[in-house]
Amino acid sequence: MTFLATTFPLQAAEPVIQTIVSAVRPVLGMGLFLIMGAFAALLTLFRPLALGVMRAALLVIRPRLSLEDRRARGTLRGVQMLNRMANEFDASQPNLASELRNLASRG
Repeated sequence: MTFLATTFPLQAAEPVIQTIVSAVRPVLGMGLFLIMGAFAALLTLFRPLALGVMRAALLVIRPRLSLEDRRARGTLRGVQMLNRMANEFDASQPNLASELRNLASRG
C-alpha cells in the first residue's frame, strides 16, 4: 500500500468507485462555480442594500460625532498647531511666539 492510498482511500478503492468519483468531481466543481456566480450576481443586484447595511453596521460600531464635538475638535487642533508654531519660534523670535500663544489662548 502506498502513502497516497493511505491518505486518499478512495484512490485505492475498487475501479467502480474510482469511476464514480471521477465522474462526480467535475459536477461538484461546476456546482461550486455556479453557486459563487449566483452569489456574485445577487451581490451586484443588491449592492445599494448591501452598502446601506454596511454603513448602518459601521454607525453602530462607531457613531458619528455631533456638530459641536466636531467643531470643538477642530478648535483643539488649531490651538495645538499654534502652540507647536510658538514652540518652534520661541528661541529665534520670542515676540512672534508670544503672539502665537496669545492667539492660541483665545481658542
